[in-house]
Amino acid sequence: MNALMVLVPLTIAMGAAGLLAFLWSMRAKQYDDLDGAAERILLDDEDGSV
Repeated sequence: MNALMVLVPLTIAMGAAGLLAFLWSMRAKQYDDLDGAAERILLDDEDGSV
């Protein structure tokens, strides 16, 4: 029973930390344009120089 008194708040704190990290990444636009960078690396060489 004493283990639950420690583990339940610890689990809630870890879940809240994960949620805050997810919300931060959404505000920092980490998930916008996931394919753009992959396509830009293929199309970046427009001048033909190698």
